[in-house]
Amino acid sequence: MSIRVATWNVNSVRQRIDLLLTWLRECQPDIVCLQEIKCVDEAFPRLEIEALGYNVVTHGQKTFNGVALLSKFRFDETKSGLAGDDEDAHARFLEGVVTLKRGVLRIACLYLPNGNPVGSDKYPYKLKWMSRLLEYSKERLKTEEPLILAGDFNVIPAARDVYNPAAWTEDALFKAETRESFQSLLGLGLTDALRAVTDESGLYTFWDYQAGAWQKNQGLRIDHLLMSPQASDRLANVGIDSYVRGWEKPSDHVPVWADLDLEAV
Repeated sequence: MSIRVATWNVNSVRQRIDLLLTWLRECQPDIVCLQEIKCVDEAFPRLEIEALGYNVVTHGQKTFNGVALLSKFRFDETKSGLAGDDEDAHARFLEGVVTLKRGVLRIACLYLPNGNPVGSDKYPYKLKWMSRLLEYSKERLKTEEPLILAGDFNVIPAARDVYNPAAWTEDALFKAETRESFQSLLGLGLTDALRAVTDESGLYTFWDYQAGAWQKNQGLRIDHLLMSPQASDRLANVGIDSYVRGWEKPSDHVPVWADLDLEAV
């Protein structure tokens, strides 16, 4: 028995609903984290997704941001918003808990700030957000439960995760401070699921719409699944559904998924 957990920055769920439904039918993930749904909760295409057997929880925002959790298991609890800044109105964080045969699985769906341009207030906001995520993770890891942080991190972890590292050194996604913040998460004991199964370079999750990036395979790896020791111990397989980028009117991101040897109730 395994559970498939996936993340996908869908870049407007209403524009991509047909692609999303097709992928859900093909991939059959048990739990999905969506980012950039770009709609308020009331406008989310809930019925079509529920018809495929998913429970749906959203944390939406008009035109921008927005995250959603889809699960074939009933949620025991859900909570939106990341602690640490009461002034932050961006819809970027949503966590849910499902019961397993033994214990629970906690999923945090997140959409980190892009941070560009670096000289603006957007970059300090990104670093502060990452610092808040670090504090959240520290607290959650104390519970020693299976935990997955899944989403668009807007972080290129290493040179092998970008087609042309030299061109990105001053970009918010690849700046040294950004990568150090990401490494701090791993330093807590979280595992980058993809890197637990392969060291291969050129594995990307995002290709820009500009300049034929997809056709030239000029991509970035910025969508990640980070797992607590109790989750990574159960990791069986990881995949990137890059073929989805070749569909008509696609998102610029593609789904990433992991299979875990965990038993549902």
